[in-house]
Amino acid sequence: MIAPADLGLLDGFERALINGRLRMVYQPKVNLSDGRLHRVEALVRWDDPDLGAVSPARFVPLAEKHGLIDQLTQWGLRTTLRQWRQWRDEGLDTALAFNISALSLDALDFPDLVERMCRAIEVPTDRLVLELTEGATQPLVKLMDTLTRFRIKGIGLAIDDFGVGYSTLMQLRQLPFTELKIDRFFVEDAPTSNDSQLIVRSIIDLAHGLGLSVTAEGVETVEQLRLLRQLNCDVAQGYVLAKPLPPDELLQWTRELPDRWPGLIGNA
Repeated sequence: MIAPADLGLLDGFERALINGRLRMVYQPKVNLSDGRLHRVEALVRWDDPDLGAVSPARFVPLAEKHGLIDQLTQWGLRTTLRQWRQWRDEGLDTALAFNISALSLDALDFPDLVERMCRAIEVPTDRLVLELTEGATQPLVKLMDTLTRFRIKGIGLAIDDFGVGYSTLMQLRQLPFTELKIDRFFVEDAPTSNDSQLIVRSIIDLAHGLGLSVTAEGVETVEQLRLLRQLNCDVAQGYVLAKPLPPDELLQWTRELPDRWPGLIGNA
């Protein structure tokens, strides 16, 4: 039974989804080796006229629980792929990261659906990475065939929020991920905490040993950015680089990044 407060939120979200009141923003991920744009992560936003800005942490679980997650996923993915085409036409050739729910993987034809979307909008599948939270990896082991089909189609898979979920090293080895994202919890105090720094270093070394690239999320200070670069982390994303941006602001951000990058990394 749904709580009265959630009932109003769910009704508002369903109407927003049907009536096109959701929007996507895009947070840049930057290569730490050369300061170039590596990929953009697509993030859904809902600004309700009565409730204001509603966090995805509130409405996404409701969508999962009440049968709206597939509709949300397909809308978000289609919107993101179309945005990629627009950027490409404007001269920006980047890659995309898109978050998916483990529930979407229950549909056996989901990899085929994603591939058809890419083909219809003329986005190469190797420009897309799907991100899944670490907490979902235990049931994901049962969906190995589905995940493997994504990899066969050239679509990358990233394990998000690594370090705070349930996964074991064996599961990490078994699942066909291409990328690992270090949770912001460890990044936050890595410059001042020996324990956190050791964990971050170990995760980076582990991932590289397994042939995975590493992205640090929640990078908010130049000290964090410089340390991650010293530790051979591959990619960073966070407010020190850019907040999630509306589509039309990303091009300007990419033009400004080369001038900002030397000041961010200092003598690291």
